[in-house]
Amino acid sequence: MDPLGAPSQFVDVDTLPSWGNSCEEQLTTSDTAAETYQEETIRSPFLYNKNINGKVVLWKGDVALLNCTAIVNTSNESLTDKNPVSESIFMLAGPDLKEDLQKLRGCRTGEAKLTKGFNLAARFIIHTVGPKYKSRYRTAAESSLYSCYRNVLQLAREQSMSSVGFCVINSAKRGYPLEDATHIALRTVRRFLEIHGETIEKVVFAVSELEEATYQKLLPLYFPRSLKEESCSLLYLPADIGNAEGEPVVPERQIRISEKPGAPEDNQDEEDEGLGVDLSFIGSHAFARMEGDIDKQRRLILQGQLSEATLQKQHQRNYNRWLCQARSEDLSDIASLKALYQTGVDNCGRTVMVVVGRNIPVTLIDMDKALLYFIHVMDHIAVKEYVLVYFHTLTSEYNHLDSDFLKKLYDVVDVKYKRNLKAVYFVHPTFRSKVSTWFFTTFSVSGLKDKIHHVDSLHQLFSAISPEQIDFPPFVLEYDARENGPYYTSYPPSPDL
Repeated sequence: MDPLGAPSQFVDVDTLPSWGNSCEEQLTTSDTAAETYQEETIRSPFLYNKNINGKVVLWKGDVALLNCTAIVNTSNESLTDKNPVSESIFMLAGPDLKEDLQKLRGCRTGEAKLTKGFNLAARFIIHTVGPKYKSRYRTAAESSLYSCYRNVLQLAREQSMSSVGFCVINSAKRGYPLEDATHIALRTVRRFLEIHGETIEKVVFAVSELEEATYQKLLPLYFPRSLKEESCSLLYLPADIGNAEGEPVVPERQIRISEKPGAPEDNQDEEDEGLGVDLSFIGSHAFARMEGDIDKQRRLILQGQLSEATLQKQHQRNYNRWLCQARSEDLSDIASLKALYQTGVDNCGRTVMVVVGRNIPVTLIDMDKALLYFIHVMDHIAVKEYVLVYFHTLTSEYNHLDSDFLKKLYDVVDVKYKRNLKAVYFVHPTFRSKVSTWFFTTFSVSGLKDKIHHVDSLHQLFSAISPEQIDFPPFVLEYDARENGPYYTSYPPSPDL
């Protein structure tokens, strides 16, 4: 107990400034210039969210001193590890903690277990075991570390905890690179707050002086404090940003582990029939069932011997490789063309994406980089229904995308692009472009022809999309006014669309 009248050594998390409040000037700028940034920049997979930022705290100090519902202790599988975090928690919690831990009978790597806080200000301690890091087993280490953070948060949610104080789970003793581990920690917490944010009021990252700089550098990537910071951070996101829950996704290195080792899985026969790969020489245990010979799979694709399900998996792996490359490569030269951007919504509430044909100098740019940029921009847009507006206005032969490129794009992109694309408005088409479009949608790709709408004037376009919802290049307005007369905000619906 503290001497009478002496200040407490414990720190109330409600008195700590949130991450969102650490950038007041940018936040003010963001609110006043939101429309400008939204118009001119590509949105990050981790959007600026003031409410989520208000729940996150970065604090340099000892996690054992936090006055919150629960703090996190990083330990080994016997829960007897001697590291600075654990030693501080044991010293302040008192001898009762050791007795309570003996009842738990250890904790596996990636799991989380709960004890009382005893003499701590925190009511509970959540114990977890981080992985030992070896580069050759990187995927397993990433998955285990993700499980640590996810299971801690899930336990906090199940116990209706309002605040959690995290130590840095990947201790230096276990050899995990700090920056790699911080990416996993931040994105896992971010995704959890997006889905279950209403259940937790505060998440505190308690760091040491050595760890603080890394967290300061990476927090803006996952918790941008303004639209401007979101835009600036986008280029620094790693290739693998995990799935919808932050879990690492590296298809080439995934190991399939069955729930009942040794027992056949329901879909095992279907997949093996398509692959025809004999894996018996490897072994029959769960860890032996890895993906087959990639080169052999490619040969089978050419021979038409793979099942539909296997083809879909192969396509998904190929798309993920393109996506990872798109997120890691510098595409600023393609972005500067402003040939692809997000604008408002159509009359059905679907996102509108604009393609400006005149801004695509086909003969002067690397078209593979253009494809990467399209994937980079569209990946998170295509998860919901959307429409494309293509301005063919005043294009020349140097701006026309050839059918080989369009076919490659159509073959590479994920199935969500095709499923959620509801319409393509081809504005100011020429006779030649109409003929080319007909041939392409008839003989090269399937399922696209009925979605194409040729729009000769902006009046027709406005029957599907309000003019206030589209950002027009000035030359498009000038051309349309010259050819079709100025447009007005009140107009009859067009029967053509």
